[in-house]
This record gives sequence, structure tokens and C-alpha cells, in this order.
Amino acid sequence: MRFRQLLRALRGGGRARVAVAGRRGLLSAPGSAASWSKVVSEAEKLVGYPTSFLSLRCLLSDELSNVALQVRKLVGTKHPLLSTAREFVYDNQNNLQMRGLVVLLISKAAGPSSKVELSSQPDMVSGIYSSQRSLAEITELIHTAFLVHRGIVNIGELKSCDGPMKDMQFGNKMAVLSGDFLLANACTSLAQLQNTKVVELISSAIGDLVQGIYYENSTLEETRLTDDIGISTWTEQIFLSHSALLAKSCKAAMELAKHDAEIQKMAFHYGKHMSMSHKIHLDLQPFIKGNSTDSVTFSLNSAPAVLHQEFLGREAWIKQIREAQGAGSILDYTKLQEAIKAGKGVTSAIDLCRYHGNRALEALECFPPSEARSALENIVYAVTRFS
Repeated sequence: MRFRQLLRALRGGGRARVAVAGRRGLLSAPGSAASWSKVVSEAEKLVGYPTSFLSLRCLLSDELSNVALQVRKLVGTKHPLLSTAREFVYDNQNNLQMRGLVVLLISKAAGPSSKVELSSQPDMVSGIYSSQRSLAEITELIHTAFLVHRGIVNIGELKSCDGPMKDMQFGNKMAVLSGDFLLANACTSLAQLQNTKVVELISSAIGDLVQGIYYENSTLEETRLTDDIGISTWTEQIFLSHSALLAKSCKAAMELAKHDAEIQKMAFHYGKHMSMSHKIHLDLQPFIKGNSTDSVTFSLNSAPAVLHQEFLGREAWIKQIREAQGAGSILDYTKLQEAIKAGKGVTSAIDLCRYHGNRALEALECFPPSEARSALENIVYAVTRFS
């Protein structure tokens, strides 16, 4: 379905259908939805412990402790690995551990399967099997590994103000080695689950991540700042790089509990659409928060920019970019931000975010009412609220 048709559905008959859905319909959701941090905090109580502990065992291992000591050498440089390391210690948006938390919540919401005797899982805690907790940790380790790998910089594009060349090269080596270490630990833990279907699912998710990141880094030429893609292609690429891991982890959690194919399918759809909604929500932040006079930098391939280009046309969008370029090809992001806000990109991105949110809520309808399901619903409300 083309995006314009999707918007018509949302603004027309689709809106009426959502309203009938009752409390779960985003367009009828309560305006007093809790903030993201509060939603995450309450959800963590349901699963037994803060999900910031999910990858703590690995992050505090002797091997990574040595890596952390080496990363201190990057202090004073602009190497991305340094900022990534800081986020492991403090992340004010609680984004880093979101995937593991969702895996635990959907495991609790689904509950034990009738195919599995409770006595065969004596280590079940807070309604979640130990294998599902291991899966949540594996999901976080994989996500963290790819975050670290993304911190590799192109040495050829460095400026003198970024830091000494030898330090930046050292940072790249640390990013490769520490990312590989995390990924190896995740794969070892995955094998220990001794479930072939789960291994296949998570392995395919790793392949999706690699493919998605390849698209991100290969479609842009050095002379071009923005991709010539529509929202449908953008959605496919974002699924690979941001949504596939969570979607397949949610499905794998259902497989570990021996739930049937329909429950696995709905868990997959929740993970997919919630993470898509979350990504669009993050893309929208530079356009909807703070003082409009604040200096802001955003990706020209974010959802609002891609939608702006789709409505405006490629040639007109390139013209706006060139008009915003100053001396030395430095972009005036404030000028571009105002151009996008004046068009349909921002409102369309909000509609798309809510569309994915509604799809995520629909997927939860097959789960019995519970505190865990309510927490999953509240996560959707939190990432689709823009007022």
C-alpha cells in the first residue's frame, strides 16, 4: 500500500475503525499517558529486576574491564566509542535496554504454555522462564555489539579537531574487538538454549542487522547527503537495521515457551511495529521538542526528511539542501528543520508512528489481560505521544 493511501485510511475509515477498538486505540488513548522513563520503570518491576542488569555480567567481565581501561585513552577525542561507553553507564532515555525489557514483558504476558509442564521449569521466576531471561540478555548483547561496531569511524574523513590519528585508529580497533567479544558471548549463550528454531531466528536477525547497516552505509555516495528513496524502501531498511532483532526475539520467546504459531506470529508483529514506532518517535524529536531557535542536527534520512522529500519531490528537496549549505558545504540544519516543519513531513511521520503503534496494539489482543500486557500497551502509548 502506498503511503498516501495509508494516510487516507488513517484519516478516513481507518480512524473510525481504530476508535471502535476502545482503550487500545491510540486515537482514543488517554492524554495523561506516563512519560517513557516512568513506563519503563513500572515495567521493570513486573519482570523482577531492572533490565539494565541484563548484560551486566558480560559488561563487568575481566575482558571488557580491560577494554574499558583502554577506552580511557580516547578521553579528549571525538571518537564515537567514547560516547557509546558513556551511554552504557547513563542513558537518560532508557533506550539501551528497551529490547530486553520487551522480550521479558511479552514472555510474562503470554504466560506458560499448556504444552509445557510447570514442573519441568522449576526456575520460572515472576512468570518468566529462565530460558526467556537468557534470550532477553542475548538480545541486549547483540544490540550492544552492533552499537559498538557502529562506532567505527572513517579515518579518511577525520579532521584535526577530532583527535590524534593514532588515538582514532586505536578507537577503531577497540570498537571492532569489543563488539566482536559481545557478539561472541551472545552466540555462545544462544547455543546453550539448545533450541534449533530459536538459534535460526536470532541468527537470521543478526543477518538482518548486517544487511540493514550495509544499506545505510552503501546507498549514500560521498557527494550526496540524502538517499533517493521513498518511505516504503525506508521502512524496509529500518526493519532490517532496527526492528528485526526485537521482532524475532519476541517470536523466539514464544517458541521457548512452546506457544503455538499464532501466538508467535502476534509476538513478532508486536516487536516489529513497536520498534518501528519507537524509531520514528526518535526521528521526530528534533522537530517537536525544545526551542525552535536551538541549534539542532538530524539525519537527512530520518522519517520526517524522507516523507518531506516524498511529498516535495527529489529535485525540490535537493534545492532546499543546497540553499541551506554555507561556506565549506556546512549545512544550516535550523533552516532545513524549518523547511521540513513547514511541509508535510512531520505530520506524516507522526501519522506513520501512530499507525505502527496501532498495529502493535492489535497484536496484543490475542494475549490475556494482565499487568504485563498493560505495560506493553503503555510502552506504545509512550512512544506515540507527541503533546
